[in-house]
Amino acid sequence: MTAVDVSPQFLDLLRQRFGAQCSTAEAVRAQHGTDEGAISAPPPAAVVFAENTQDVQDAVRLCNAHGVPLIPYGAGTSLEGHLLAVRGGISLDVSRMDQVLRINAEDMTATVQPGVRRKALNEALKDYGLFFPIDPGADASIGGMAATRASGTNAVRYGTMRENVLELQVVTANGEVIRTGNRAKKSAAGYDLTRLMVGSEGTLGIFTEVTVRLHPLPEAVRAATCTFPSIGDAVRAVIATIQMGVPIARVELLDATTVGMVNRYSKMNLREAPMLLMEFHGSPAGVQEQVELVQDIAAEHQGQDFEWAETPEERTRLFTARHNALFAGIQSRPGCRCISTDVCVPISALADAVLDAVDDAQASDIPCFLVGHVGDGNFHFGYLIDPNDDGERARAEQLNERLVRRAIAADGTCSGEHGVGIHKQQFLREECGEGAIAVMRAIKGALDPNNILNPGKIFS
Repeated sequence: MTAVDVSPQFLDLLRQRFGAQCSTAEAVRAQHGTDEGAISAPPPAAVVFAENTQDVQDAVRLCNAHGVPLIPYGAGTSLEGHLLAVRGGISLDVSRMDQVLRINAEDMTATVQPGVRRKALNEALKDYGLFFPIDPGADASIGGMAATRASGTNAVRYGTMRENVLELQVVTANGEVIRTGNRAKKSAAGYDLTRLMVGSEGTLGIFTEVTVRLHPLPEAVRAATCTFPSIGDAVRAVIATIQMGVPIARVELLDATTVGMVNRYSKMNLREAPMLLMEFHGSPAGVQEQVELVQDIAAEHQGQDFEWAETPEERTRLFTARHNALFAGIQSRPGCRCISTDVCVPISALADAVLDAVDDAQASDIPCFLVGHVGDGNFHFGYLIDPNDDGERARAEQLNERLVRRAIAADGTCSGEHGVGIHKQQFLREECGEGAIAVMRAIKGALDPNNILNPGKIFS
């Protein structure tokens, strides 16, 4: 990919407009030129810290007028190279746009700026008896979560960002501000621009406000772990739970290797065997009914006795440990980088997809870990590679490629939640077909004719 040369004259224009909000310091540029993934690229030429919608508009207009790429940056937690400056350009950091603008408790909605982190939003909501359930693990920004159509551990019950974003305020490539919807629960008015923008990875516009759906805090919450003799037994227990219609809130799979990594990293003492982490939400009677059903299902699949996290602090510690699986894996091999995948398949294909991927990984010499939001057919492998060993990287990419192609062959997807970014472009073509990619290109060309918004992502 050819990078655009950012001229000193253009950098002077940025400094004139943004002053101290514009930085060309090497450390700042380097921070904004990396994410949590394993892909490397040169840093952006400059970083602009937007503090309001007008800042975003002015940055977009300057870049559009001079043909300079502009890459939105939230919390930097993405995994597929979304924020890398592969075509050069500048990074637009919206983390200072971090205000919760409105909480409409009666309608169960909140409107926030894009830099608001999910934990900060839930802190602001705690006195209303409401919460925002999308939990990808990392304390990601709401704008970034909308841009990548994130989901996470609660998706099996509460859905993903696709279902929970009601309206966006967006700055388009020509600097115009548009709104994509409203707070009504449903609408049949015109094209669904909100759904178009959610998951667009910063390639169609830059979000400056996000209105999200909220949910009542459950009256009762219980969490438990249950271990199984094999990964297959654990997965089949999940499939039976979903097919029985049990409204479980979370059900996470860890293999024995991952449990060991989590134990060492988070100072836990979990039984090192294939494990399900489960959480149940509802009324006390409803939760008890869910628990009894799932215990019966687990017993039919050789599940061991449930071990309960009884207090909110214990539940938080348990799921924080699960969320830190990536860092636990990386710490298990100092100096490594992680190539991660996040395929999603129909629930009926889940057991074969997971077990084939496990067999493939075990036959290789690449250290890896397995976690999954298996209640909705979504699972992740993390392949831990020496970033200086090209052969090791190639073998890990081959494992990833075979896993993704098996998922697509099962009528699944190459990405359940991380997005496409740079890393999964070839798989998106295989999944969608050239006709659908051509439609996507046409939309991109119509909305961003100068190709300044995060170019080189989703498709070349």
